[in-house]
Amino acid sequence: QVQLVESGGGLVQAGGSLRLSCAASGRTFSNYAMGWFRQAPGKEREFVAAIKWSGSTYYADSVKGRFTISRDNAKNTVYLQLNSLKPEDTAVYYCAAAQPLRIVTITKNYDYWGQGTQVTVSS
Repeated sequence: QVQLVESGGGLVQAGGSLRLSCAASGRTFSNYAMGWFRQAPGKEREFVAAIKWSGSTYYADSVKGRFTISRDNAKNTVYLQLNSLKPEDTAVYYCAAAQPLRIVTITKNYDYWGQGTQVTVSS
């Protein structure tokens, strides 16, 4: 089992920044691919970014160049830096963990999920 706890969400004006954190406990964190997803009201959960154990990163086109995912295996933590935020980035952001070798952009490939943290961007 892997337990995930997100933090760092909040209310920010358009153009602002936030940094989300996801603290993991349980099984060996460094073996897992870690991803961030988001879900806006009335919409399906969508992929935002992911990072593999090797450090390879993946981004949705909508956030590329604005968001940065990173991980600190010593701290069992993955981060998502959100810059140049837009009102359409408003959503609940979820952290998730996937077994190695899976396609990291697909929601169903993730085994463990956090409870989510709300990000609201005002115009």
